[in-house]
Amino acid sequence: MTYEPDAAHRRPEGAADTTVEAVGKLSEALETIERARGHLYAFHQLTGRADLMLDTVVDQLKQAGHGELAARIGTELIGRDVIEDRWTFQIVEEYDDGYYATFRELERDVRERLLDGRRHVAEAEMKRRRQGG
Repeated sequence: MTYEPDAAHRRPEGAADTTVEAVGKLSEALETIERARGHLYAFHQLTGRADLMLDTVVDQLKQAGHGELAARIGTELIGRDVIEDRWTFQIVEEYDDGYYATFRELERDVRERLLDGRRHVAEAEMKRRRQGG
């Protein structure tokens, strides 16, 4: 049986191949940005976890008689900005509210204008071709 896309994934009347391909590529780029955003959140969480681990490091160094090194970690590293004036939560928020929000908005606008808001039209057509349609 040959796959036929449902109405939500069918090419709108008059949409050219290059339009469908371009919108598909834009959606693919957004998917890549979604992955990048996930890595950014992982960076945020891992950095925060490492910072909290330093409390134990400082306590253990003090107990072992290495107060100077413990103090240095406490003053130079614990709670430090990862970039000037920014903790990771601020980087995540600025990314989300700026680049990420703009990317999502533009991808949605392009789909609305060119493909009646339909998602994955190029992929649905690829599925049909690959299943012998």
